[in-house]
Amino acid sequence: MKSNPKSTTLSRRAAIQSVLGVAATGTMLLPQTSYAANPTPFQAYGKVKITKLETFLVKPRWIFLKIHTDAGIVGLGEPLLEGRALTIQTAIKEVEPYLVGKDPRAVVHHWQAIYRHAFYRGGPILTSALSGIDQALWDIKGKLLGVPVHELLGGPTRDRVRIYGRASNAEDMKKRKAEGYTIIKTSVAKKNPANIVENQAFIKYASDNFASLREAGGPEMDIAIDFHGSVPQQTSKVLIKELEQYQPFFVEEPCQAQNVDTLVDIARGTHIPIATGERIFTKWGFREILEKGAASIIQPDLCHAGGITEGRIIAGMAEAYYIPIAPHNPMGPISLATGLQLAASVPNFLVQEQVTLGEGYLKEPFKLQKDGTVMVPTKPGLGVELDEDALKDKIGHDWKNPESYNALDGSVVDW
Repeated sequence: MKSNPKSTTLSRRAAIQSVLGVAATGTMLLPQTSYAANPTPFQAYGKVKITKLETFLVKPRWIFLKIHTDAGIVGLGEPLLEGRALTIQTAIKEVEPYLVGKDPRAVVHHWQAIYRHAFYRGGPILTSALSGIDQALWDIKGKLLGVPVHELLGGPTRDRVRIYGRASNAEDMKKRKAEGYTIIKTSVAKKNPANIVENQAFIKYASDNFASLREAGGPEMDIAIDFHGSVPQQTSKVLIKELEQYQPFFVEEPCQAQNVDTLVDIARGTHIPIATGERIFTKWGFREILEKGAASIIQPDLCHAGGITEGRIIAGMAEAYYIPIAPHNPMGPISLATGLQLAASVPNFLVQEQVTLGEGYLKEPFKLQKDGTVMVPTKPGLGVELDEDALKDKIGHDWKNPESYNALDGSVVDW
């Protein structure tokens, strides 16, 4: 005997009303939207379609992405991979046929399709292209709904975001301090690229430079130091031991990030926080680092790791291990805006990297506050608008990765 769909629906409604103690003929009927119905995704709030993807190279080494829609809304993203700009532009072009004609608001669905339909998953090319696309889709969604992205992610958890500047020496430190920064990041000072095992002179030179930064900044200034994975692990532990007396805020990439067990060994050998993550992609890449306790601060790059969608998941994974995020970002102002939106929506945020506040790129650049922070953008989407006139003299670049060689024998070394 076939059931009558209408009678089934009425029975279900009657049961609901009965549980609530409300008569079916009463004045407190549940609204129609409370009952199950055949889903009609997106139709309830109009149709929007992606019309094209546009990328352009921007000095000094960036790529900006615009995703256009038939609603007149344009989403901004930064699908960057340093030194592989033309490759990323091609990757974006390859994804374009999938996106054109589709509704941009299905952000997570598109993330899954672009990532999983690639068959060869992960890696810097796919995830960098996907990151910029994801950023732009969130920008579109926020603009269509008239709210900043962090509101769509459950935020805000804060109204301002601490950022850090850069300093290589004591003079730089004094300038950053005068500008209002309360934290800076530096690199390992060295006359030549580090050998696999370094001598006492190398260690002393690097340590003395950090000591000068500490003296210029004072005890209140936080100073992080980036080993950049270019100091061999055989030397990193010795140098960290020497730097401990100056209490670095964190030590970043004391070895190549893929060498997780060595990172664990280094982390267990010091009380200084170890940070890593700029060259790790997606939630799957961060899983082993978190499970093994290889770092106490993680640094997903939202232009490489999978964009806002994946960044939010990575932050949630880290929170379960009581680990904060300090998003990596030596990129442009769209990347910074993305990081600020994520920072505003997660509880376990520490500090945001940046190299530009958007002067000469944005109509309204970010402003460093007296407390060393920038305010969370509150305009719809990512909250930024490009200054097209100012960008005219910055279009196009041919940036290449540095090539570093051993000073003694000319063999290749990490930069």
